[in-house]
Amino acid sequence: MADKRLGVIGYALAPKKQNSFIRDSLLSTAKSRGIELVRVDTERNLADQGPFDCVLHKLYGDEWKQQLKEFKVRNPNAVVLDAPEAIERLHNRISMLQVVSELKIEDRSETFGIPKQIVIYDKETLMDRQAWEFLKFPVISKPLVADGSAKSHKMALVFSRDALNKLKPPIVLQEFVNHGGVIFKVYVVGEHVRCVKRKSLPDVSEEKALGGVSEDLLSFSQVSNLGEMIDDDKYHELMMHLDDTEMPPQGFIVNIARGLRQAMKLNLFNFDVIRDSRYGNRYLIIDINYFPGYAKMPGYETVLTEFFCDIMCQKQQEEQVEDGPVPSSDQDMT
Repeated sequence: MADKRLGVIGYALAPKKQNSFIRDSLLSTAKSRGIELVRVDTERNLADQGPFDCVLHKLYGDEWKQQLKEFKVRNPNAVVLDAPEAIERLHNRISMLQVVSELKIEDRSETFGIPKQIVIYDKETLMDRQAWEFLKFPVISKPLVADGSAKSHKMALVFSRDALNKLKPPIVLQEFVNHGGVIFKVYVVGEHVRCVKRKSLPDVSEEKALGGVSEDLLSFSQVSNLGEMIDDDKYHELMMHLDDTEMPPQGFIVNIARGLRQAMKLNLFNFDVIRDSRYGNRYLIIDINYFPGYAKMPGYETVLTEFFCDIMCQKQQEEQVEDGPVPSSDQDMT
């Protein structure tokens, strides 16, 4: 058992998210450190529940935003993870990646950026090849809206102009970059950063890029979903390659994570990174997601609990400062 109670965190999550995230292993790990996780009843007004030292949420809509405002008015010292206004930036695939170009991280060995891309709002622009002639086929088509819905995950790898009629704007067209069939998923939990590697779309040969494929459009729901694109032998080869793939330098990834966290003012997110096969030290950020599936991250219970402790200790420090000066030893975070 914990020596002392650090705080109560109310969690407001959709049922599917709640089932995947709030596991007994997380509840017990948090409880051992003095953190109590309590479900928020979404059928009742948030401000009438609690008391909560912190609200952890992934709900959307104007009504929920209003409930959070009322809760903060009644509980000015409570922490809300995270601010709805900051989260909304990630609901648009253009605005989510604009923040990458704002980062200033000095690293003499590695460089980073985003793939060439353009937003297409209508069919006329989609069919006007001159409007986006700077992009080379194949391109990945992604819905402009990235709100976590099934529709927002419907993507396609497009090999030729002939397939453009099958696309439905508004969409983002992103130039496909060969990356060895491996994607790096970086989980950010406050100051805690974990990077894992996953299988991804296989590289596209020059022959395929020039039209040597039977299908001119291949649909998929996630970059890690290979679908019909490869056969069993190729899949086995790709998994072998995944094991052999070198991870990006940890310090480099941590610096990007901290830069994104500060720029976006978010604590809970992940971002997908690929290594450009043309340049061994060039990395491209292709997606950023709020409050991802942390349970897929090894040891997520410990990482999340450490973060909760950080939040509660920081809250206690701030309250002590408001109440008046205290001995410096008492202000250290535990």
